[in-house]
Amino acid sequence: MNYVICYDISDPKRLNHLHRYLLKRAIPIQYSVFLFAGDDRQFAACLAGAAQEIDEKEDDLRAYPLPKRGFKARAGRPALPEGILWSALPAAW
Repeated sequence: MNYVICYDISDPKRLNHLHRYLLKRAIPIQYSVFLFAGDDRQFAACLAGAAQEIDEKEDDLRAYPLPKRGFKARAGRPALPEGILWSALPAAW
């Protein structure tokens, strides 16, 4: 299962901690948006760890499941230069 994890963190120190935490467990799509690929147990563990990095009164951490079947596309400026393929994305993409 694939999930989109995104956040809005008010404190730079917590922001850096959460960003580094997610870099080890998910694929960065944008600076504060990540793609997590794994089963429900792995996702719950990732989200529980991420929740420990934030202040629930000040920060916003969200996760959305992506449908297994469905349209996946990107619009706008690409994150990588033309001709560069990122092999870290799941094979299903």
